[in-house]
Amino acid sequence: MLAELRTNSALLKLDLYCKGLRLDESCFVDEDGGRPILRTRAGLGSGLELILPGNLWTNAPVSEAFAAQSPYTLHRRSGERYELRWQGEPVVEPQLSPRPEWYDWETTTGKPMTRVGTLQGTYLGIYQAKVCEYWTQKPEKVNCKFCSVGLNLGVDDSNEKSVDEVMEVIRAARQESGITYVDFNTGHYDGDTYLDILEPYILRIKAELGLLVGVQTPPHRDLKRYDQLREMGVNRVSFCFEIFDRELFAEICPGKHEEYGLDYYLEAIRYCATLTEKGPRHEPWVSNGEIIAGLEPPESSIRAIDWITSVGATPTVCVFRPLKGTDLEHEAPPKTEDMIPVFSRLYEACMERGLPIGCAPNVHVSLVMLPEECRMLSQQRYPWQNLKLKAMKKIYGRRFARRLKKAEQLRVA
Repeated sequence: MLAELRTNSALLKLDLYCKGLRLDESCFVDEDGGRPILRTRAGLGSGLELILPGNLWTNAPVSEAFAAQSPYTLHRRSGERYELRWQGEPVVEPQLSPRPEWYDWETTTGKPMTRVGTLQGTYLGIYQAKVCEYWTQKPEKVNCKFCSVGLNLGVDDSNEKSVDEVMEVIRAARQESGITYVDFNTGHYDGDTYLDILEPYILRIKAELGLLVGVQTPPHRDLKRYDQLREMGVNRVSFCFEIFDRELFAEICPGKHEEYGLDYYLEAIRYCATLTEKGPRHEPWVSNGEIIAGLEPPESSIRAIDWITSVGATPTVCVFRPLKGTDLEHEAPPKTEDMIPVFSRLYEACMERGLPIGCAPNVHVSLVMLPEECRMLSQQRYPWQNLKLKAMKKIYGRRFARRLKKAEQLRVA
C-alpha cells in the first residue's frame, strides 16, 4: 500500500478524500503561505488545499470527525517544506496550495474578497445570491441531507454580491492568480430565477475578460434557456442530481425529488449535451452530470457514469464527505477500495466515448477527481485517444491565449 501511495498520486488523492488528514503541531500553514480552510461551496472546501506530485490539486478533509482517525499526518520540515506521512512513514512532499495576495484585499465597497469568491484548486468558485430555498422552506426544510450550504453562506461566504464586486474579485484573481475559469453555483429559488440572476455576471465576464465560465444550478423548466446560455458563451453547465438510485435520491434529496424529479435532471443533462455544435465555435461547451460516490452502492454510481457518458455528457464525481452540522455528519465516508472501481470507470467511460477531458487550460480541481486524473487508477490504455486529446489541448490552449490577449487589448484601449 505504502509503495503504491508514493508512486500513484491519483490513489493518494482518492485515499485522502476517504480518510482525511491530521495536521501535526509543527504545521504553520498560514505562515508558510498556504490557504485558509474556508467552509464555502456547500462546505466541501472544509479541507486543506494541497498540491500532490504530478500537479494533482486536492482538498484533504481536516475539519470533519472522521479525519481525526486518519492514518495520514502532515508535518512541517525545514525551509517551509512539508511531508505527508502514512502511519508515521513518509509518503510524499506535497506543496501547500499558494495563498494569493488578493485573499487579504477588500473590494471598493469594503467587503473581504474571500466573501465574494475563493479559489478551488486553480479556478474561482462563486456561490451567487441567497441561500438555497430548500433550507428555508416552511413548515419543514427539505435540503439535501449531505449539504451544508445553509450553514456556511453568510459565514465564510457573503449572501449578497453585486456585479461590480464580483467583477472586481475576478479581475484580481485573473491578474494575481492567473485563473482561466469562473464557476457560478446557486441553489433552488422559486420562480426558476437562478439563470436570470447569473446572466448579467456572465455577460460582463465574457465581454470584458473572455474567461471560461461555468454554471451549476437546478435544471430550468424551460430548456431553451440553455440555448441562450450557449449563445452567450457559457462553457459548462452542470446538474447535480447526486444519486442515480431512485429510492435513495428521494430519501437524501427530498427537495430535488419533489421539485424536479430525477428524470428531469437527466433530461436537462441529455438536452444540454446536444448543444455542442449549436453555439459559437470559439467557445467550448460541456454538459456535466454530477454525482456523489459513497451515497449509493458503487455499482449504482458506475451505472450513473455510463448513462451520463452515453448521452455525450461528462460525469463529475465527488466523494461523499460527512460534513459537520449536516444530517449525514455521523455517517462514515466511503472506503477507498470501494471507490477505485468507480473512478476507474469514470476515466474509461470518458475515453470510450471520446469526450474532451483535460483540455481546459490551467484548470485543476481540488474538490473532485478529474476524469483524466483517474487514468492512474485504470489498467486500460487508450493511446490514440490520448494523442487526440493532447492535440486538442494544444490547439485550444493557443486559441484561448489569443482570446485573452485580445480581451486585454480591448480593455487597455
